[in-house]
Amino acid sequence: MSKCVIAAAIGAALLMPNLAVGETSDEISTIRRELESMRESYEARLRELETRLEQAEARAREQEPATAALTEAQQAPSPPPPQAGYSPTAGRFNPAISVILQGSLNSYSENPDDYALPGFQLGGESDLAGEGFTLDETEIIASANVDHLFAAQTTIALHDDGDDTEIELEEAYVDPLALPVGLGGRFGRFYSDIGYLNRFHPHSWDFRDNPLAYRAYLGSQYGDDGVRLSWIAPTDIYLTLGAERFAGDNFPAGESQRTLGDVQSLYLKLGGDVGTSHAWQAGLSGLWVDAHDRAGGGHAHAGEADAEASFSGDSTLAIADVVWRWAPQGNPRQRNLKLQSEFFYRDESGDVTVSEDAAAGLLDYDGTQKGWYAQAVYQFVPHWRLGLRYDWLSADNDLAALDLGGFVDADALVAASGLDSDGHDPQRWSGMLDWSPSEFSRLRLQYNRDESRADATDHQWTLQYLMSIGSHGAHEF
Repeated sequence: MSKCVIAAAIGAALLMPNLAVGETSDEISTIRRELESMRESYEARLRELETRLEQAEARAREQEPATAALTEAQQAPSPPPPQAGYSPTAGRFNPAISVILQGSLNSYSENPDDYALPGFQLGGESDLAGEGFTLDETEIIASANVDHLFAAQTTIALHDDGDDTEIELEEAYVDPLALPVGLGGRFGRFYSDIGYLNRFHPHSWDFRDNPLAYRAYLGSQYGDDGVRLSWIAPTDIYLTLGAERFAGDNFPAGESQRTLGDVQSLYLKLGGDVGTSHAWQAGLSGLWVDAHDRAGGGHAHAGEADAEASFSGDSTLAIADVVWRWAPQGNPRQRNLKLQSEFFYRDESGDVTVSEDAAAGLLDYDGTQKGWYAQAVYQFVPHWRLGLRYDWLSADNDLAALDLGGFVDADALVAASGLDSDGHDPQRWSGMLDWSPSEFSRLRLQYNRDESRADATDHQWTLQYLMSIGSHGAHEF
């Protein structure tokens, strides 16, 4: 091999690495340019999607609020938040409208028409539901922000009254939205915020019926025309104070006599979280009533028809309530437990007029009554809950005949009034099982062992349905 050929081969061998390095550098540059192009394309696509999302959210805010849970049992355990501020788009078109359908099949071992609580005057809607199939109540609820200063809500109830359908305006109120420093207000017709359970509509109760104490003291629920002022403190725990003034046209009042009303209330509520799985709320309430001709049923006397009793005087009711909730890590959808109890104490004094057939007697009445209930409701798997409740009442009433008014004697007059407990303390055990296939429907089976009557135990069975149509907000704690 000649020296020239060898030199050329050696030169080519030395040049090859430099050529490879040049090709590798060009490939790297190409890859980098492609990555940069992909990054710019991706970021442009991401910006486009974010813009579309913002537009979709804006359109959604123009629509009605999203439908929330039918019952508070599916909420996370936390105290009620301060009232939400005004949303400029809420209620711009139609108000949020919902319809709640409620019905039941009821069975009693005793005649429900003879129901009574010895020592207590029953009024309002304290009667038992009718036996057999009943269309309990249909509620039509409409709510919306009126403008940046006011929000409004109304609840219209339809229920059977014999052969007719009765229409009742349960609530129709306005809430101011622009009050300063944590203040809140309400005026119109609404349920009082005394106690824990009074403010909730029947479709959100954990049992088919209210506790005996609500039946005895508030005619099942106290609502009236009035005004409320409340204040939420700027504290770490939930703390609210409230005062209400009502006309006094409904039980446990009677016929309003004053321009500013005959019923006043004060309440204090506290609440907070304990870790991530527990929450609590407690409250103290007072209701002061100047009653004028408060109508209510008495007792049957000597085989005659039920008497009618009318009370005029002063009535003071105090309520203490406590609620404890548990849900693993604050998520109640799988399992949750709610413990609830309220204690009631009432002091009344005044005159009671008792009418029966042609007789009309007059009693001097000074009474003290107390009562309480405790209940537990446990959701053991999704959609299924078990509940147990115990009720107890006791009355210590002093009654003296002022005018027999046609009654045979004082004992007959006192017996007809229904305010003589005759040493009997009404009590009741209740158990329920309900199934909620969704937040819009619920079926409930309930049994009551009711020992309200002095002479008999009433075994009560109820199969109830609850159906929700339309937009219905979540309930409070």
